[in-house]
Amino acid sequence: MGITGIGYEGLTIDAFVSKLRVRGIKTLVDVRLNAISRKKGFSKRALSGALAESGIEYVHMPALGNQRDNRAGYSELDSATAQEARSRFTATLGSDVAVSALGELAELARTGDVVVFCYEHDERHCHREQVIERVTRLLKNDLVDA
Repeated sequence: MGITGIGYEGLTIDAFVSKLRVRGIKTLVDVRLNAISRKKGFSKRALSGALAESGIEYVHMPALGNQRDNRAGYSELDSATAQEARSRFTATLGSDVAVSALGELAELARTGDVVVFCYEHDERHCHREQVIERVTRLLKNDLVDA
């Protein structure tokens, strides 16, 4: 049981699914705002089909997606633009719809290994890092409260 992240940057759909199978992943949670891609195999319908063939559940949580106008800041790590982008996304995670989605994601992670999915290979350049951090905190709070 737990939560990790993965990006499809630089991968084919076959290599991507193989990577998930090797890791024993049973559930992939797509945190792209819009589950579309110009890269073959990574739009919602094609991706969910390829995953289903390998016994991996696909869940799309657009409430945990990053707005298009906030993505550029994630290319940097330590600039004012980077900090602003991350602050804006943190505020988004405080919305009722995002809090609910975070709770659903935490529940999935309580029952099995879940991978949070977006484009960027390096998680430090992707909003999914903040999603995973938030869910990890929820899971740790469960342990403390138990």
